[in-house]
Amino acid sequence: MTRTTTTGRRRRMAVVATVVVVTVWGAGGGVAGADDPPGSTSSSAPPAIDSSSPGLMLPDGATLAAAKVLDIKQIVEEEGGEQRREDTNVDVTFALQAEVLFAKNSAKLSPDATARIRAIAGEVRTQGSGRVRVFGFTDNLGTYEHGLKLSKERAVAVQQVLARELDPGTSYDIRGYSEDYPIADNRTEEGRKKNRRVEISFPRTVPPPAAP
Repeated sequence: MTRTTTTGRRRRMAVVATVVVVTVWGAGGGVAGADDPPGSTSSSAPPAIDSSSPGLMLPDGATLAAAKVLDIKQIVEEEGGEQRREDTNVDVTFALQAEVLFAKNSAKLSPDATARIRAIAGEVRTQGSGRVRVFGFTDNLGTYEHGLKLSKERAVAVQQVLARELDPGTSYDIRGYSEDYPIADNRTEEGRKKNRRVEISFPRTVPPPAAP
């Protein structure tokens, strides 16, 4: 993983370019559905693996679970972490920290938030995506029930801006997950800040941008 700082918008970028074969029990890949948790696995078929190969060095009696292939992922994050973009071969995900969208414990969008969401809507149009997922998340402070309500209200607020910018035929999956699916450590304020976010994701039709 590499991190560089550029001039202009001063973005911090981390690039992960690894195809991983995961030998765990579980379902196959494909684009995540409306009821699936955040994240997705590749639509590519996993490679054939000879379970009897001595190179695997399996202990006696051990067997391999079904393999799945994870997508190559490229992540670009603004210097302060306010906005992060994740590109895979399957979809595009934007994560916006709650602080740049809302006041504390509020679901009312700020003027700056509207501009950011409109810019993301432009990327949805570029991809020609007809389906968008908008998921809200909180940290683990306060009650879980309050987090569910607030995260859903924030996701709805973001979706309403997208709906004004996108084709009327666009379909939306809107979820509030409260403190579930953290992306950072909730034991620190820095981690909690990253976890308080709204994610906008949609299928990819245009190849991912080349890494600088």
